Amino acid sequence: MAADTRDKLIAAARECLLADGHANLSTRRVAERAGVPLSQIHYHFGGRQGLILALLAQENAQLLQRQQTMYGADVPLHLRYGQACDFLRDDLASGYVRMLQEMIAAGWSDKAIGAEVTRLLRSWFELLEQVVIEAADELGDLGPFTPRTVATLIGLGFMGGESMLLLEDSWSDDVFAALGSIGDALELRHRDA
Repeated sequence: MAADTRDKLIAAARECLLADGHANLSTRRVAERAGVPLSQIHYHFGGRQGLILALLAQENAQLLQRQQTMYGADVPLHLRYGQACDFLRDDLASGYVRMLQEMIAAGWSDKAIGAEVTRLLRSWFELLEQVVIEAADELGDLGPFTPRTVATLIGLGFMGGESMLLLEDSWSDDVFAALGSIGDALELRHRDA
């Protein structure tokens, strides 16, 4: 029963966050939407911040697992990277990207949120770094770049693209062309290897 209440609250928080944004998120509205007493938010999460962080952690864990599975496939890196670009479209449509960007912005003024969002995002960058390390033969010489710097540049490219896509849809062609060009470069490296 407690797990069911917790799940209802997280689902309701997701809906409210996407509808109202982080700044306007009301725990009363979340509780009403979940059909549970307001006190359950404090019981399960300690308050608004704990609820939001639990929501982000749950979403992040599911999507990170998806990425780990995809990048663990035995196919050329450029095809896996192309799938990551397709996943970005899915994550935009699902609302995850907006939720993440809302929490990044909230983390600028709330150190606890900032620390948790940083911890969650680090796991994505660490995954990318591991992918670069494992694809060393396919990538060849990285020149002055380390696997970590390559992972950071790619991760930041996605995050910056996400920000612009949320700002206005007119960025879509530019963002996906820029991200796609990395896939094109990876394909050339693959053919040359």
